[in-house]
Amino acid sequence: MKPVPHATSLRRAPIQRRSAERLTRILDACADLLDEVGYDDLSTRAVAQRAGVPIGSVYRFFGNKRQMADALAQRNLERYTERVTERLMEITEGGWRAAMDAVLDEYLAMKRTAPGFSLVDFGNQIPVGARHAEPNHRVADRLTEMLSGYLDRTPDDDLRRTFLIAVETADTLVHLAFRVAPGGDEKIIDEARELLRAYLARVLD
Repeated sequence: MKPVPHATSLRRAPIQRRSAERLTRILDACADLLDEVGYDDLSTRAVAQRAGVPIGSVYRFFGNKRQMADALAQRNLERYTERVTERLMEITEGGWRAAMDAVLDEYLAMKRTAPGFSLVDFGNQIPVGARHAEPNHRVADRLTEMLSGYLDRTPDDDLRRTFLIAVETADTLVHLAFRVAPGGDEKIIDEARELLRAYLARVLD
């Protein structure tokens, strides 16, 4: 089964398989409609119609469309984590540079193909969630957890700060690349990759 958001982002966590599948359909419909109509014109009623569920099923999980978009952002992060983890398991050489390429490439792939991702990503675009919940902090914390073992480094505050700076930098430059070109300007992406390598080399070499 596809990952569902952590229970804290929901009014009620799905317990039965049927309930979890209904939540997945709701979030899938939300993602599709975000691409079609944007966030401002998104409505819980339209999501319910697209998902083929009663409007009450949407309100069972979410109080409003903002909470629904936040749950989609959290699901995006879970899926991104899975994709990066799978890529890391396939890497046999290249060290941290190969790992960084996997981290960036999987983000770009989701940016280009995942429904609703261009508007929500991990919560930066709308933004969604609580004002104090910085999405890039969540991403940096997740990368620290994933990569510390792979890099044989202690997941301490220094490493977490390093990844936070890298995530903030990549986020800014990737969004610039996609503002310049719909599929992401490759020259800007290449420059971002080189900039990240130069910065991380100071800490990881």
